[in-house]
Amino acid sequence: MTRRGVSHLVPTAEMTLGPFFPREFAEGVNDLAKGAQGEAIEITGRVVELDGRPLDNLVLEIWQADGAGRLDNPDFSGWGRAATDAQGSYRFRTIRPGAIAGRAPHINFLVLYSGLMRQLQTVMFFDSSDDPVLHSVEQARRSRLVAVRINANSYRFDIRLRGGDETPFFDD
Repeated sequence: MTRRGVSHLVPTAEMTLGPFFPREFAEGVNDLAKGAQGEAIEITGRVVELDGRPLDNLVLEIWQADGAGRLDNPDFSGWGRAATDAQGSYRFRTIRPGAIAGRAPHINFLVLYSGLMRQLQTVMFFDSSDDPVLHSVEQARRSRLVAVRINANSYRFDIRLRGGDETPFFDD
């Protein structure tokens, strides 16, 4: 169909998800423990592709309950953001969340990266507790949602975006 001034429109490939994040986008918001009541912990990890290649400047957002399991604490936002470095490493300082009614203590992760066609959501648990979300994942893959305890106040949670060892992701 030809209209005045437009001879022919050619379809193009899908566009990647934006915006494309400047490094400053995640600076200074990865410390949720500052001034918060509760047991301070550190969560570190790496985000990698199928082949183990690290993803640089990938943005992770977390949200969680406070130490008492409350999501509505005016003194604790429960939200933070960090970006990965060239090695795919990230770091959050937060407080250990309490259990929400019917749920084991956990931290929700949102993964944002230029080139992903959608946001990815996953959950980090502190152990293999009885939790309906954890048990919705086939048993062989559940361990990918459980953080490795490094010491009393430090945990490691690695995320793999694709492949046989892919981290389980959830729909909205």
